[in-house]
Amino acid sequence: MAVVLSKEDLHLKKQITARLKELRESTGKNQVDFAYDIGLDKQALNRIEKGNGATLYTILKYCKYFGMSFKDFFDSDLFKGIGK
Repeated sequence: MAVVLSKEDLHLKKQITARLKELRESTGKNQVDFAYDIGLDKQALNRIEKGNGATLYTILKYCKYFGMSFKDFFDSDLFKGIGK
């Protein structure tokens, strides 16, 4: 059975994708080099940045790479107003 996401869920998914891409781009690295650095394959990173969703484990990889907590990850203007 397929899961149907609400508009709010889809918006959150889009914001997470934008945050991940924003962080990668802040390094100046392309997808191939950044994926290697955090232990993902390029295809997986490409799928994530195209909006196919990221797991908490993937977000954790980004957090570890950037030396940030989950709280820091979500403490971005991209997430203002979500969940209210």
